[in-house]
Amino acid sequence: MPNEIIILSIFAFLYSIVAGKIERGAASGPIIFVISGLIMGPMFLGWFEGNATRADLRTFADLTLVMILFSDAAHANLSVLKSRIKVPARMLLIGLPGVILLGSGLALVLFDVLSIYEAAILGTILAATDAALGKAVITDKRLPTWVREGLNAESGLNDGLCVPFLFIFIALALNASGPEASEIEPLVVVLEELGIGLAVGLGLTFIGAQLLRACMKLGWVTEIWTQVTVAALALACYSLAQNLHGSGYIAAFSGGLLFGHLLKDAKHKFILAAEGIGETLAMITWLLFGAAVVGQVAGLLTLPVVIYALLSLTVVRVLPIFLSLAGTGATTRDRLFLGWFGPRGLASVVFAIIALNSGLPGAEFISLIVILTVFFSLVAHGVTAKPLAAWLIGNKGTREQ
Repeated sequence: MPNEIIILSIFAFLYSIVAGKIERGAASGPIIFVISGLIMGPMFLGWFEGNATRADLRTFADLTLVMILFSDAAHANLSVLKSRIKVPARMLLIGLPGVILLGSGLALVLFDVLSIYEAAILGTILAATDAALGKAVITDKRLPTWVREGLNAESGLNDGLCVPFLFIFIALALNASGPEASEIEPLVVVLEELGIGLAVGLGLTFIGAQLLRACMKLGWVTEIWTQVTVAALALACYSLAQNLHGSGYIAAFSGGLLFGHLLKDAKHKFILAAEGIGETLAMITWLLFGAAVVGQVAGLLTLPVVIYALLSLTVVRVLPIFLSLAGTGATTRDRLFLGWFGPRGLASVVFAIIALNSGLPGAEFISLIVILTVFFSLVAHGVTAKPLAAWLIGNKGTREQ
């Protein structure tokens, strides 16, 4: 462990001083982290033992998502989002169910080892998009604001929307495979996840923001401790919602939206530290993913698995999103761009771990497909972010609407 800490610390320092240069290039940070983890892991150099547990990976992935969801939501331009709310609304209410259905159907066609509910679990896991991997697009100021805000809102909320469906399908799969599993009420699960998540995120953030503003007026807030404020509030929203059986992801995102709205111009100095923590946690998570996960599954891949992963990133995601945006005023390029930039990442990894821990017969096979899809997404979405942004900007029909 001490040697791993030395290596990780040096790696983090070196990346931090060249991050600006790397971010202007074709390779994204997550690509570099995963490949570095793979090279430093047991498959090649052996600097990392690659024995990270599911709990380790899920902990880092959850913490990363919470920081990024809260901080990205706090940066959101609510006036633009409100004026174009039908774009993310259609992507979430029409496109997301379409992605789940199409992904589930494709899994049933390609994999006869999966039951109908296990296929639905796979479709749900890979319908969740990653706010962290989409950051390169969401923060690209060259793109129209409504496109960036639409993607930000979709990626922030769809993780939380997928959670209740994931648990419903897992419960149904367990019921189908054994007599001991309890019956579930799907609508109750969905409403609990969404309602509790929203109530906790908005309620806790409102109280926290009022306390923060009052203490700022009294001069009690110091420069040092402002580095802790948003990170602590984001974690509080997530953990309280989870403990109350709500969606911690929705709590973090809705809390971030409200925090940005209430703090207005003062929000930036508070959010910066949380963003830095999120980037650091993301680096560790992707290094662990490369060292402990990617190398272990490389020899288990089959042609149907590769085909599914590629189709999941393309047709399964793009077609439902493209169709859901008909009549919104978005051009063909807009709709293709919004459909393509649904990268799979940390949320899918967390959901795969949840499936593994459930004891489902097909969970190991589902996780294999998820790992490959996430790896492909890291590369494909990282490499295409800047070229496709330039392609969209070059579209004369794309404008601020």
